[in-house]
Amino acid sequence: MKCTQYYPVLQTADVAGLAGFYIGNFGFRALFDSDWYCHLQSTEDAGVNMAILQADHPTIPEGHRGETRHVILNFEVADVDAVHDRAKDLGLEIVKPLCDEDFGQRHFITCDPQGNLIDIITPIQPSAEFLSQFAPEAVGA
Repeated sequence: MKCTQYYPVLQTADVAGLAGFYIGNFGFRALFDSDWYCHLQSTEDAGVNMAILQADHPTIPEGHRGETRHVILNFEVADVDAVHDRAKDLGLEIVKPLCDEDFGQRHFITCDPQGNLIDIITPIQPSAEFLSQFAPEAVGA
């Protein structure tokens, strides 16, 4: 299988509200927008996409409709500190404060109105303890 694109799809009871959250706070725009589905693309990088889907839509297999399970969305950015400052200015709830992790991330976590966690990350040099767990090409070694 040769994958030509990959993106998460969040199921929700409020397509417009959840899409508006990502448009207003994280620089997405709608490429397709209906009352049951919205495909979002980053205004800064066309390769970054996500979608919002009405949780009870008939395209979802029976037995899975209506579910709005939470996920963690990771957004890797060049300057996590600037994004953190913007998130605070926007009044977003910071559920994990900005910090450096030994495994090679400077990050913070916020959440959307549905409770999905949004982890904003800038890669940093991992500690010696974690460095051996990375493939050489993953840390530029």
